[in-house]
Amino acid sequence: MRNQLPGRLSANLGLMWPGLSLLDRITSAGAAGFSAIELHWPYDTDAKLVRQACEDRGLRLLSVNTPQGDVSGGDTGLAAQIGRQDEFRDAFEMTLAWAQRAGASLIHVLPGQFNQSAPEAARDLFLENLAWAAALARQADVTLLLEALNPRDKPGYFYWQQAQSDAIRQAVGADNVKLMFDVYHVGVGEGDVLRKLEHYLPVIGHIQIAAVPSRAEPDEGEIRYEVVFERLRALGYKGWIGCEYNPRADTADGLRWTQTIEV
Repeated sequence: MRNQLPGRLSANLGLMWPGLSLLDRITSAGAAGFSAIELHWPYDTDAKLVRQACEDRGLRLLSVNTPQGDVSGGDTGLAAQIGRQDEFRDAFEMTLAWAQRAGASLIHVLPGQFNQSAPEAARDLFLENLAWAAALARQADVTLLLEALNPRDKPGYFYWQQAQSDAIRQAVGADNVKLMFDVYHVGVGEGDVLRKLEHYLPVIGHIQIAAVPSRAEPDEGEIRYEVVFERLRALGYKGWIGCEYNPRADTADGLRWTQTIEV
């Protein structure tokens, strides 16, 4: 009988169990007691194999990210990049098809860097691409996520404040476009985490956690996660909480923090 972790915790396999193959990371997440996983860019692994691995281990696959583009050339996403609309749309169609085969119901859409020379044109393109993607995703019962990333880790990214990503969400006007609220990014970039959680909760599609400022296990640093979890319970949040952190050492040993919390 496998271990069982408390609450609705999801293992982000983009960061946890580094060094293992994706299928081995899925096995490790199941053995550690997770009930769900989320992925970054899993597209070099067959989606059917991922679905089968999740089913074998009783795991729900939550989310994937759209491709960043040419990472060696500085790309951090494509959805708001002028002159690359066809590239984004091809990448999104690939992502959606992979997500459907694997069983994921959330897609994080990456806009990439902010265009300082043509900000209005880039914003208009992002809105156009999101509206198009949201229509396709709705047919597949998939929700799109928008995540503001803090400027220390992602300098020059399209948005770094919840108000900015929420303004894009509102402008698109699609009910299957939600916010990804990463407590780590909010803590590093903005602060006032609890008030922002309460304010944006109705439009949050997923929550992620990590220690601030280290991005390690959420049992150190500036954010008291027992207070965050208590507030989420009080607010009636019923969704998943993604463990998107860099383990300090062995991933499984680092899960000791889950033994003393209530989610």
